[in-house]
Amino acid sequence: MPSAFFPQDIIIKKRDGGVLTREEITFFARGVTDGSFADYQATALLMAIFWRGMTAQETAWLTDAMLHSGEVIDLKDIPGAKVDKHSTGGVGDKVSLILAPLAAACGLKVPMMSGRGLGHTGGTLDKLEAIPGFKVQLSVPEFRDILQRTGLAMIGQTPQVVPADRKLYSLRDVTGTVECIPLICASIMSKKLAEGIDSLVLDVKFGKGAFMKTKEAALELARAMVETGRAAGKPVRAQLTAMNQPLGCAAGHSTEVIESIECLKGRGPADLMEVTYALTGHMLILGGLATDETDARRKMVAAIADGSALQKFRQMCAAQGGDPRVVDNYNLLPKAELFIAVKTPADAKGYVSAVDALKCGHAVMALGGGRAAVTDKIDHAVGITELIKVGEMVGPGTVLCTLHANDAAQATRAEALIREAIQFSPTPVKPEPLIQDLIS
Repeated sequence: MPSAFFPQDIIIKKRDGGVLTREEITFFARGVTDGSFADYQATALLMAIFWRGMTAQETAWLTDAMLHSGEVIDLKDIPGAKVDKHSTGGVGDKVSLILAPLAAACGLKVPMMSGRGLGHTGGTLDKLEAIPGFKVQLSVPEFRDILQRTGLAMIGQTPQVVPADRKLYSLRDVTGTVECIPLICASIMSKKLAEGIDSLVLDVKFGKGAFMKTKEAALELARAMVETGRAAGKPVRAQLTAMNQPLGCAAGHSTEVIESIECLKGRGPADLMEVTYALTGHMLILGGLATDETDARRKMVAAIADGSALQKFRQMCAAQGGDPRVVDNYNLLPKAELFIAVKTPADAKGYVSAVDALKCGHAVMALGGGRAAVTDKIDHAVGITELIKVGEMVGPGTVLCTLHANDAAQATRAEALIREAIQFSPTPVKPEPLIQDLIS
């Protein structure tokens, strides 16, 4: 590590609006990883970056420095195009559970390292762990073996991969520097590039239930990640998806696993399948397995219809220690003790005009299905099903959703949040378009 650099000099340079060199950024990433850059110094630089921003070149250099802070997985000896997808998170977003087996059934290799849920957004790893025995913490050799045998593997980040991000993420989380596009971009892209992928599809959410609240902020992040991928020599497509109401009709963990399996059986909600088909289609095109979106759609529909996508889900479960029988027997999943139908009052009449995704996410948290801190335990059994959608007609006693709860007091709080989340109009309301932009 160059002795000419001192942390305080780099902090001051960025504090004053300077552009950091590649060597300074590499020094920072290495120092965070080996501890020579103290936590309080790293925090100071993170705050300086938060206020002053980074150029596209700085962001690319930070991504590369974080990527090479640990092991970069090499999958070149595994035949086939390796393509992954990443979502910036949302309520009811269980797309990965459907997309990965669907893409694998169409011939792609899908090496997917996912995260856990925090706050109102659910995490893919937590949902998978609702399946009895399912192991998400696998070694790199295990990851490679399962990917080669089944065409997909869905695991958590290993300690050897991008250790700089693990440290920086924890510091950002407690210092108010999470909402910084260069830092978000470097965090996401370093982890994804470390998987050994050939190309990447991004689902950048915006709206009430998303991390990025405005479309403008989502576009900025999408462009930054596509540009960072290009700088690393990887083709990247970023789709912008609205997240003002939850995706699908279920939120939670077991509840979302069931809805995902239903999608693989050809019985999924239209909005969830629209997003899943769009993202998987881009993966097939980038992977050279489809010429265009029409060709991709034909292959995906066939993989659902002939059961091959569902079979890939079974294979993944078995390969990662999970019970594949859950596909045919949902009672093997964690099940709540209380089922409470939330209904409209006796004088209700009109149409659903809004289903606030953030409040629905908070309702799942109130039931015990979310985390306020990374160390919090979650209840895989609780959640929401049969959630009504914007534009649907309501009358007296219409079911707005069903709460799956293990505690009556928690259910009461969740119901209050659901009633706040759902609004009505006397005239029909057209839902906003789900997919609104594509950056490539």
